[in-house]
Amino acid sequence: MQGSMYEYMKIGIVHFKAFPECVNGVGPFEETVSKLCEDDFFTAIEMGTIKDVQQRQEVKKLLDQSGLEVVYATQPVMFPNKLSLNHLDNGERNKAIKAVFNCLKEAYDIGATAVRIPAGKDPGPEKREEAKKLLIDSFSQILEKAKEYGNPLITLKIFDRDIDKESLIGPAPDALEIAEALAPSYDRFGLLTDLSHFPLLGEEIEYTLTTLQKYLKAFQIGNCVMKDRLNPMYGDLQPRFGVPGGEVDMLMVSKYFRTLADLNLIGKETRPVMSAEVRPLLAGETSEIVIANTKRVYKEAWALA
Repeated sequence: MQGSMYEYMKIGIVHFKAFPECVNGVGPFEETVSKLCEDDFFTAIEMGTIKDVQQRQEVKKLLDQSGLEVVYATQPVMFPNKLSLNHLDNGERNKAIKAVFNCLKEAYDIGATAVRIPAGKDPGPEKREEAKKLLIDSFSQILEKAKEYGNPLITLKIFDRDIDKESLIGPAPDALEIAEALAPSYDRFGLLTDLSHFPLLGEEIEYTLTTLQKYLKAFQIGNCVMKDRLNPMYGDLQPRFGVPGGEVDMLMVSKYFRTLADLNLIGKETRPVMSAEVRPLLAGETSEIVIANTKRVYKEAWALA
């Protein structure tokens, strides 16, 4: 594809996946964030929770110096605590909403311009419509609250429904329904698609991107293993590119880039954040080599797009 990929998108990486020792909000944040700040390949970084306020302030200083665009992901808070914004129990749903409010404050503290939020578990076909209405209400409350914290872009991240996360959102038609309900009232709402979830959802690149085209504001690349249930990496575990049994190869990433460009979802006018979500999983894998592998995939996939 003509031109540099930096003309089309902001190249990011998910910090707490690249350095999984930090995923729970404690760990060597200054050291690991510094490594990404010093790497001029990346122009964006996706952070998770940092529980210690002083450590959060130190990380903010590093991020301010770096010039990286900062986005914040709520998954490290939502998933371990089994929080659901579409929980059918009102008390449980309010607990999830309050947790996201706290995440908005953390995101503001580190200068994040966007916040990624997942839906909760799918309750099954009989309760699905009710759950979608609850999710829309929860996001409305979050979008209103976000105005107090710099009004970041709020993106609903799409996960699988049947393989691993069992998320309400979900298949493209359901994601579209949520976006159509929220976007007319909130211009700071959008959807995030992760390439590694397309195989898990059984959706093709063109189908998902064209179905959701009007509402897509952020993107991710990654890999997954799903054909062998006995594989220790089975599901949505974000293995490195090239891992045995992986579904997403460099050519698929290249097709993703090309389709996004053809649909004007990436380009000079928008330059959305494109984050890589990969982590060391197998014995002997290191964060540094997995990051270098990811950078090679970015470069080669773009060159061939």
